[in-house]
Amino acid sequence: MLHQDASIPLLVPPAEQHPATAQQQARMAAAVAEIAASADLYPGVIIIANLLVDRVEYMSRRGLLELRTTLPELQALGPRYWETYFNPDDSADLLPKVYAMIQNPDPWAVVSIFQQVRIAEDLSFVWHLSTTRVLLRDEDTGQPLLLVTSSVPIDPLHHVTHKVSRLLEENNFLRLNAPRFATLTGREREVLRLLVLGHSAPEIAAALFISPQTAETHRRNIRQKLGAESVFELSQYARAFDLI
Repeated sequence: MLHQDASIPLLVPPAEQHPATAQQQARMAAAVAEIAASADLYPGVIIIANLLVDRVEYMSRRGLLELRTTLPELQALGPRYWETYFNPDDSADLLPKVYAMIQNPDPWAVVSIFQQVRIAEDLSFVWHLSTTRVLLRDEDTGQPLLLVTSSVPIDPLHHVTHKVSRLLEENNFLRLNAPRFATLTGREREVLRLLVLGHSAPEIAAALFISPQTAETHRRNIRQKLGAESVFELSQYARAFDLI
């Protein structure tokens, strides 16, 4: 069901998109109406995605105001909704998780993520905590028809925001630099851990039972492989990849 294009993240590839049957349309309209009746009473934004044609089927008023758009405009975007309002790196992580959740037979299965939302073209991304689950499936085939998401902006004045931001930045660093880190040998990772803890080459040599010359060679190779010049840059790797 889920698919990801090289440029535009898709929930449904074009070959599998099709209009709803009359029965499906009636059930989908009823489900959307039930959610819409109280959606504006809840904190955050409620979004319903149509999995038959890969588009936003409904968004609560707060979301439309934040995005400075209308529901018809969102629906006209189709799958371009993803690239218009979301960080593509987040979408690349999100869609496989959504796929796994959809395959879960548990009707209460959910997927929760932090994602960056661009609330206007001239503004930077704003972090949101979003939780998604299947809202409606076809009665006969079990095919998912609608997804419902609750998305809440992370209050920038809240003390938790700084901790969350650090975790998110670390996660982004890990994702972007995993190929570089993978080039390190097991011994080089041991040396990296001791290096960022402040140990000198002789101290590293003594701890690992190697010569100081070998320890210095490892330090030089680590910096070259990671493209890191400072201890701070090296410590970013150590923290992100759980060496310290």
